[in-house]
Amino acid sequence: MTWTETTNLKFCLLNAENLFLMFDGTPGKEVLNLKEAQWQRLSTSIYENKSLKKSQDIAKALKEINADVIMLCEVGGFESLKNFNLLFMDDAYSPCLIEGNSERNIDVGFLIRKNLPFYFDLQSNKNRPINYLYPHERESLLHGYPVKGGKITSSHKFSRDVAELRLFKADKEKPSLIILLAHLKSRLDPERIDPNGFERRQAELRTLLEIYKELEIVHPDLPIVVAGDFNGNASLINTDEEFKDLYATTPLKDVLEVSALPQEARATFYQVRNGARADGRQIDFAFLSPNTQALLKPGSAYVHRYKDEFGMEHDIPRSMDAKLNLPSDHYPVVFEIENLKLK
Repeated sequence: MTWTETTNLKFCLLNAENLFLMFDGTPGKEVLNLKEAQWQRLSTSIYENKSLKKSQDIAKALKEINADVIMLCEVGGFESLKNFNLLFMDDAYSPCLIEGNSERNIDVGFLIRKNLPFYFDLQSNKNRPINYLYPHERESLLHGYPVKGGKITSSHKFSRDVAELRLFKADKEKPSLIILLAHLKSRLDPERIDPNGFERRQAELRTLLEIYKELEIVHPDLPIVVAGDFNGNASLINTDEEFKDLYATTPLKDVLEVSALPQEARATFYQVRNGARADGRQIDFAFLSPNTQALLKPGSAYVHRYKDEFGMEHDIPRSMDAKLNLPSDHYPVVFEIENLKLK
């Protein structure tokens, strides 16, 4: 061992699309041989379990990627994450998740490879105010009217959470790396109170950046990763309005930008259009602090493409059927960092 112990780590970020795996009882590996209808009958939960084939296909992709730290969005709670690790990932990881604020019970969580040379600690920001009220709530407060539900509130909180994972060797107050994992407000607006979820998503992004800046002040030399499903174009080119503060107020850079990956290789989500057209966009990001950018392994960052049973990459989905056959409607972002100092 050298005077300063270091390690190399591989990361993967994936929105696993409704990864619910909840069962009545404790299933063994024999359930992996069931037909889909039998598989679904293993649970009486109100949430439909992810199909057996899609669960297997996600695991196949993750095993091929072989990351040390897997960052996941849209996980159906700790039980689902634990079951996924046990049934599909050979129990090779430690599941790590604190349930957040999601009304759909889709959380952000981690799988951390066992026997890595550090410990980890997870904290939640789910109770942190995002300094935001919807327009009708602002109007009600202005005129002294009660808001929906009879409560006058000072602010909403994150739609899901910003999970804060700290990796450390000895002192958890002096971590070696911090990851902030978020799943920002979607573009859905069923109540028609915030078109495309723009204001809420912008407020969540600004609060996420506040958390990052606070960490930067306390740990000025610490590598930090800010990752997740941002539900919009937070890239440097044609940045959506709600994400512009990211570039105006922080030195964070998207890992695919740091690696100068070609634009056509960056899509993590495809919107299927009429006439067999597919609009590919990057909406999943891993932003690196300057200290982390310096540790990025050259050529290691890419967007993983799912493969068929013959090992051939699936074509870009140009129909809803093709898209629904994929393990998730998002693709994994992969990168490696080298020579991380263990504190």
